[in-house]
Amino acid sequence: MKVIFLGTSSVFPTKKRNHQTMALTYGPEIILFDCGEGTQRQMRIAGMRISKISKIFITHWHGDHVLGLAGLLQSLAMNARKGPIDIWGPIGSKKRVSHLINTYEVEFPFKIRVHEVKNKRLQIIDEEPKYEILAAPLCHPCECIGYTFQEKPRIRVNTDYLKNFNLKSDPIISKLQEGKDIEWKGKKIKAEDATWVEKGKKLTYVMDTCENDRIIQLANKADLFICEATFLNELRDQAKERGHLTAKQAGALAKKANVKRLVITHFSQRYPKTDPLVREARSNFKNTIAAKDFMEVKV
Repeated sequence: MKVIFLGTSSVFPTKKRNHQTMALTYGPEIILFDCGEGTQRQMRIAGMRISKISKIFITHWHGDHVLGLAGLLQSLAMNARKGPIDIWGPIGSKKRVSHLINTYEVEFPFKIRVHEVKNKRLQIIDEEPKYEILAAPLCHPCECIGYTFQEKPRIRVNTDYLKNFNLKSDPIISKLQEGKDIEWKGKKIKAEDATWVEKGKKLTYVMDTCENDRIIQLANKADLFICEATFLNELRDQAKERGHLTAKQAGALAKKANVKRLVITHFSQRYPKTDPLVREARSNFKNTIAAKDFMEVKV
């Protein structure tokens, strides 16, 4: 599982920062979180194929987070995509996506399925065999959603233990992973002795919000917490007024949520260098780095 930052700016892109977009690669899938202007071009530069995009999670409908969506969908149509694409977003997303796809003279040979996050609580909004996506409302002038990607626990086989039975490689081992006891050369091997549970990885993505407890719930014990840090703390009043976080506040939230790593992003154009923002975040949470366009982070 790997994160690629395709854009790290806030409302104004700069020479070095594209509009906000993050891609998560998981197996054959690419899952996008937000889709800022220029996303598909950034993906091409990063060597990523848009055909692998399976899902898009939109935090909110401010332009710097969605201006790349129409172009991306058009390119998928012109590439003759057949499989459906799923888009999640706040209330009103169905209407907004409908406006987008009906504005342009494009025929879509695939289904665009739009899902709205309606409940004002932390909830599971998407579930697959290997992972689930959770969402919670944030605090911004418009409807805004934070997301968590939670990998499901995996049953691992204790190969050292199986050596005691001279069992190294056989299809029967899969039974143990299903929680079933097996018999091998007249000896019973219990699943509880031969396997162990590996906790799945957790990634939380929070953009455009002022401080609130739902962030801590959403990011609780995350392996990777990706959080906006639009301003330095000297502009905290302006940040609050506009529904944003300072770097120092992002660090404080990471500490309260007991996460393992913090990556700050969504920087104002007034900060050509991120060193001051990183220093402020680290004053509350040491394990902090700043995202850069095309930076990759393994989870």
